[in-house]
Amino acid sequence: MSAIAETEVDLSWWRGQVEEWLRFGRPREEILHDRRRRTLVFRPGAVFARVRWTGGAYGTTASVLEVLRAPEAGEAFITLPGVRPGAQALVWLEGWTRVQRGLAVIDTIEAAGFAPHAIAPDHWRHVQNRLWAGLAPRAYDARRHRAWRLRQRVSS
Repeated sequence: MSAIAETEVDLSWWRGQVEEWLRFGRPREEILHDRRRRTLVFRPGAVFARVRWTGGAYGTTASVLEVLRAPEAGEAFITLPGVRPGAQALVWLEGWTRVQRGLAVIDTIEAAGFAPHAIAPDHWRHVQNRLWAGLAPRAYDARRHRAWRLRQRVSS
């Protein structure tokens, strides 16, 4: 099986129509196409969040928060608009109310001193499930982070 190339994420910004931005993550490269379009390149295994908002004459038509993981060679992934070749979806929240709750979770993780792209992917799956159920996710703390780091070390 051939190795997965890096993941490319296209972002556009047409004020009031289509607004896409990176909420967190560390791209390896940023390619500017023009004032309104750019492509971010992520290494395999990188975790990042993209916010997509579209609007029309009567306000918001769609809003989505995606916490994604760039696939490693041999890993399964899904195809998404503007993401090549695709990614693993850790969090997928639709609707502005859910997106706002997801953004608040990211803010809380940052306030606790953690970089959102460097926490356990399992926590993002927990966040996804709890928010879709209308429940508050558990806080990410140093104990959970240490346990995840130890699991990484053992599996390497």
